[in-house]
Formats: sequence, structure tokens, C-alpha cells
Amino acid sequence: MSPVLAGVLQFLALIVALALAYRPLGDYMAKVYSSEKHLRVEKWIYKGIGANPNAEMRWPAYLRGVLAFSAVSVLFLYLLQRLQGSLPGSLGFKAIDPDQAFNTAASFVANTNWQSYYGEQAMGHVVQTGGLAVQNFVSAAVGIAVAVALVRGFARSRTGELGNFWADLVRGVVRVLIPISVIGAVVLVACGAIQNFSGIHGVGQFLGGSQEWNGGAVASQEVIKELGTNGGGYFNANSAHPFENPNGFSNLFEVFLILVIPFAITRTFGRMVGSLKQGYAILATMVTIWVGFTALMMWTEFHHGGPAFDIAGGAMEGKETRFGIGGSAIFSVATTLTSTGAVNSFHSSNTGFGGGLNLLGMQLGEIAPGGTGSGLYGMLIMAIIAVFIAGLMVGRTPEYLGKKIGTREIKLAACYILVTPALVLGFTAVSMALPTPKDSMLNSGAHGFSEILYAYTSGANNNGSAFAGLSADTNWFNTTIGLAMLLGRFLPMVFVLALAGSLAEQKPIPATAGTLRTEKPLFTGLLVGTIMIITGLTYFPALALGPLAEGLAS
Repeated sequence: MSPVLAGVLQFLALIVALALAYRPLGDYMAKVYSSEKHLRVEKWIYKGIGANPNAEMRWPAYLRGVLAFSAVSVLFLYLLQRLQGSLPGSLGFKAIDPDQAFNTAASFVANTNWQSYYGEQAMGHVVQTGGLAVQNFVSAAVGIAVAVALVRGFARSRTGELGNFWADLVRGVVRVLIPISVIGAVVLVACGAIQNFSGIHGVGQFLGGSQEWNGGAVASQEVIKELGTNGGGYFNANSAHPFENPNGFSNLFEVFLILVIPFAITRTFGRMVGSLKQGYAILATMVTIWVGFTALMMWTEFHHGGPAFDIAGGAMEGKETRFGIGGSAIFSVATTLTSTGAVNSFHSSNTGFGGGLNLLGMQLGEIAPGGTGSGLYGMLIMAIIAVFIAGLMVGRTPEYLGKKIGTREIKLAACYILVTPALVLGFTAVSMALPTPKDSMLNSGAHGFSEILYAYTSGANNNGSAFAGLSADTNWFNTTIGLAMLLGRFLPMVFVLALAGSLAEQKPIPATAGTLRTEKPLFTGLLVGTIMIITGLTYFPALALGPLAEGLAS
């Protein structure tokens, strides 16, 4: 079987698996977030944290819950790392330095999981399982909760109430993420991923030196790292490490975990707003972009010219032979079009255009299908922009899902889409202007510029993957990327929740002959075009200086 055919068959198998999971998981999540009943274990949690799950919240109260919980999480994770040397199960590792502890705490709480450290050489069992793995669950649940609040804003009328943040958070963890993670961890262990609490042990002599490995609860952390679109690996090699991702089947299964909730939540959206067709329209937009990016990535990686590449069947440098070009291309697109950031190959080793596709996937806002929750609310923001543009074309007040898109709504949507580019381009420009940050670049020219552009794109978009080649464990990068991650995660949430509150206060508007049919293929095409044009106008100059220049020169 040719490598190209193998890659295509893997992609088709993935599509079938996602299609089979779409309806049951989407309907189940709609029931979870619409139910008025609380499980016994949930009641215990509410009692422990002193929350009343039945109290409805307006958007400022909902936002305060998000920010307060996240601030406490950052502080807890920071202190856990700073105290690591005194904790049991530390494997002899010392406390994490202050700047790196801040960067890591911000990273995992912001659902980014950017890592400027070697996991197997820095973090013990307590920090990995009691700190990082816990944040993988709760940060993902926060994203879903904010998306559900926005959906309620469309579904409700004449009220500013968006539900209860604490109930949404707990239900996301207890009813959605934990059950799937338990099943997924068993599958990964069956594939060969490790799951233990062993210490560091030698495995033999190689090339005159000794080799050591440490164990850990890898399978359980791997599954939530992918399912929650987190991405931080137990080992520095991330999902290229055989302890995390042993074979071709586990590789495809991990991609399935990355995509299943972001795609299925579009059906949850359709159920909650009372129109499955609206969910299908959003799904079609996501799938169109995802399929297009995957096809382009496979093409550019398989057809990179040169005798060495022809013999290898494509650009194999920096890729695992267990997965090949096809498995690596599918994984890299899935991880950069979502906010996952896990990697099974070096993105820096991609062709110039392949690296550019990874960058562009994040710069779209990671909405195809995006992160757990964040992908849906990002796509709905873009849908509002598309409706507004369509309204300008025909001289009519725009409407979406029976709600007017007025001045307040479009200002909030505009602020949402401006935050991340401002962070990415601003921090990149300052880093290129200062002498010290540039010293961290392994490469010069267009590829070196791409290393820094990729780092801030990954951080501000809460992706977490690295281009490789950039020495990011410095005071400058730990601090600035940490700030980019926090601002890129929580500033957009402010605008999303404010928009949700504004929509929930409106009364529904009946559809007329002049209403734009947002469930039709025409709107899907308009939405895809809007996303690509807005992103292209924003990032094209930076992309032209980096991956496009490199690709055209090769």
C-alpha cells in the first residue's frame, strides 16, 4: 500500500468514527447542560465549595465565577510547582523556577499547555497528576461552560440569566470528561501506553552513555490532554513518544479524542437553540475548513521535491516512522485547528507551506472545530460577523437565530476578533526588535522569524504547540508568553459572556421573507469566506515574512 493511500484511508476512517459519535455525544451533552437534576457526587462538590447550583447568574456574575476559579487555579498550580522539592513523589526534582512556574501555571489554567521544560526531567508525580492533569479537566470544562452560556444567550429571551457557572463546570467534568477519559485511558493502555507511578530507572548503555526513563500515570493524562484539547505531554517528545502514543491505531484514536467534542458540540448547540439545521450549518463550516487544511497538508508534505524526499515517500525529517506522512499530517492539522497543541512530529520540520498551514490554522482562531467550547463560541462570533456583513450588503438590520445584531453586539464581536491578533503581532514585533529574544532563535531568516511568530500565535490562541528551534525557557519568553496565554484566554471570554447577556435580554424576532437563512449552504459559504478573508487581512503580512517566503524559496 502506498503511503498516500494509507494516509487517505486513515483520514476516511477518522471521519467515519467522528460521524458515528456525533449524534449520541451531541445529544448527551445537550441533556447534561439542560438537566435540572444533580447527581449525588455533584451535590457533595457543591456543598464542599459552598455553591448554590440552582442560582441563575447574569453575565457579570458568570464571568466573576470564571475569573475567580481560574485565578485560584493559577495560584494553586504555581505554589505546587514552587514547593515540588518538599513534596512526596517528586522523583528528586527540585522546585520549578519562578518564571517557569508562572508560565506553566498560566499555560495549563488557560487550556494552552505550552511547555518550556522537559516533562520527564522537571515534574514529579504529584505535580503531574495533582496539578497538571487536574487542570486538563477543569480548564476544558471552563471552555465548554462559556460556550454553553453563549448558546443560552441565543436560546433565551427577555432575561439576562445564563445559567450557573459552578453547575456547568462540575457537570462538564463529572458527566462528560471523566467518563470518556476512563474509557479512553483503558484503550491507550491496551495499545501500549504506560500507566504507573514508578520512579526513575536505567534502561541500559547507549553510545557510551546511560539511558534513564521515569514512569508515570501517562495513559490517563494522555487521554484528557487530547479530549480536553489541552496538549501538554508527560514527556518532552509529547505524542511522538512511544510511552504516550505507541502505534498507528493509538495515533488515530488520539486524533479522534481531539476532535470528537468540538465537532459534537455543534449538535448540542442545535438542540439547545431548537434547530438542528443551525448546528449542521456550523458543523459544515468546520468540516469544510478541516478537510481542506488536511488535504493541503498531505499534499505539501507528500510532494516536497528532491531525491531524498522521493525515496522517503515525502518530507519524513522530524516525523515518526510509526505514523508516516499521513498520520503526521492528520495529527498536525487536528492539533493546530483546535487548541490542543499536542504534536507527534516537529512542526519546524514541515515544508515551508506545511508550517504555514499550521500557523494559519491557529490564526483562524482555532474554530474548525476549535477547542472544547472555545471552538464553538469562536465560530458563533464569526457567524455574527458574517450575518452583519450580509446585512450591510442588502441594507437590512442583521439577525441571527431570531436575535438582532445591533451596535452593542457587533462591537463586542469586533473586540473578540481583535484581541488575539493584537497580542500575537504586538509581542512578535517587540521580540524581533529587541536583541535578547532574537538570541533564542536557532535559525535566521524567514524560518527564524516563524519560530517567534509561531510561539506567540500558539500562546495567545491557547494552542500550546511549539515550532521547535526556539529556546523559550528564558525570563522574557516565560513571562510574555504567559501573559499572552492568560490575556488570550480570558479577555475573549469577557466579550463572549457580555454578548451572551445582551442576546438573552432581547425578545425573539420572527423570521420574514428578508431574513437571511443561516441554516443554508449559502450561509456556510459566506461564513467560510468571512473567516478566511478576515484572517488573511490580519495575518498575511506576517505570514509573507515567514512561512510563505520560506516555501517560495525552497
